[in-house]
Amino acid sequence: MDVVSILLFAAVFLILVIVFNNKNDKYRNFPPGPKPLPIIGNMHIVNSRKPHKSFFELSKKFGTVFSLQIGQEKLVILTGYETVKDALMNYGEEFSGRPESPLTSITSNGHGILFSHGENWKTMRKFTLSTLRDFGMGRKTIEDKISEECENLMQTFRSYGGKPFDNLSIMNTAVANVIVSILLDQRFEYDDPTALKLMSLINENITIVETPMVKLFISYPNLTKWLPGSHQRIRENFSEMKTFITDTFTNRGRELDVNNQRSLIDAFLAKKQEGTPESNLYFHDQNLCVLVIDLFSAGMETTSTTLRWGLLLMMKYPEIQKKVQDEIESVIGSAQPKTEHKKQMPYTDAVIHEIQRFGDIVPVNLPHATIRDVTFRGYFIPKGTVVIPLLHSVLKDGSCFEKPEQFYPEHFLDAEGNLKKNEAFIPFSLGKRSCAGENLAKMELFLFFTTLLQNFTFRAPPGAELDLNPAVGFTNAPIPHEICAIPRR
Repeated sequence: MDVVSILLFAAVFLILVIVFNNKNDKYRNFPPGPKPLPIIGNMHIVNSRKPHKSFFELSKKFGTVFSLQIGQEKLVILTGYETVKDALMNYGEEFSGRPESPLTSITSNGHGILFSHGENWKTMRKFTLSTLRDFGMGRKTIEDKISEECENLMQTFRSYGGKPFDNLSIMNTAVANVIVSILLDQRFEYDDPTALKLMSLINENITIVETPMVKLFISYPNLTKWLPGSHQRIRENFSEMKTFITDTFTNRGRELDVNNQRSLIDAFLAKKQEGTPESNLYFHDQNLCVLVIDLFSAGMETTSTTLRWGLLLMMKYPEIQKKVQDEIESVIGSAQPKTEHKKQMPYTDAVIHEIQRFGDIVPVNLPHATIRDVTFRGYFIPKGTVVIPLLHSVLKDGSCFEKPEQFYPEHFLDAEGNLKKNEAFIPFSLGKRSCAGENLAKMELFLFFTTLLQNFTFRAPPGAELDLNPAVGFTNAPIPHEICAIPRR
């Protein structure tokens, strides 16, 4: 071997040593976790269909702050109320990022509100919160729209004459119409093909995001991006949604009157026309398109899923359904339910809380990422690390809830039957990345739920088995089932 070859070999060896040592330094005092295998990491010990179950079990061995390696990526999992609260409230800024992933690169690509980060996210969140308030979130104007939609929903339920039907698309459309009234200043009929198509695209993406092919694409994008599979279907579905939204706001832009803004899209287009440095930088068509998809998806899916859990649980536990109906009769009678009734209805309110807790709608939470190096609970977590604050572990925390695996409204009632606050009830998450539509969702849940139970008794179809196990998907939705809505008046 000549001198040049020896020097080249020594240089390469030195570089590898430096890289290896730097990598080790980066993860020195990293949270503990199971030993990863080459290439696949810890993929073999995580339930691909219900990863939150695996994460919760692993926390019992490795603690409330532990790590996993999925493929080549290291994750930090946070479990239990105290740990999750500490991270999201006391270290809210440090954990406020969103990871960049192959999946988001073919969908939102850093735009919108759910998966954006940095200044773009801050600008979009500020705009969203202020605009939602402007168009009535938390006020009587939006309450009236929800009540109107309740009337349409009841008419549809009545049309089945007490016979069995699947309520998935009906509930989706009813709830979607509330957010659509803010986004587009319109509503969809329950059989509208456009609405049904949009909701089927969203539901399909939520389901297939947990498929093995999508997981492989996230871990090994360069090897799988050209292969057929469900990851390609997600790309196609998102593209189809973007086409519809783009066409909608393009048409809106032609007739925009900045002095008479009727919807969130109008407000966004008005900001776009301002010509300020902020509007030029953030108020562009890509942000608008993804923002509308984010709000439509989040505003429809989680609330309608919660309501579907509510009706399923009322069929499963008719004695609880009867208690809710008795309270409705006592407080509201035959009048139209209003949000002001809630404070006089502790049992109904406790039941709604417990539906959300038991349903565990977003068990894994949306992933967070550290925006800078942080030392948390004695462990060093480098900038850019994916962090999962596991909501499942909080809503099922046995130290906070007496019967975490059971449907038990008494979790939210004191000895006198008054509503009891439980700090571990965080279905909307906490901190800077908590759900922007939380107040709207709470209003919808109360008004839809009380109106439906005021007017119907829900029963299982004859001979049907009521299964409370959730379906496979990113969110915990009920397994497909039929209901019978028996009119009470």
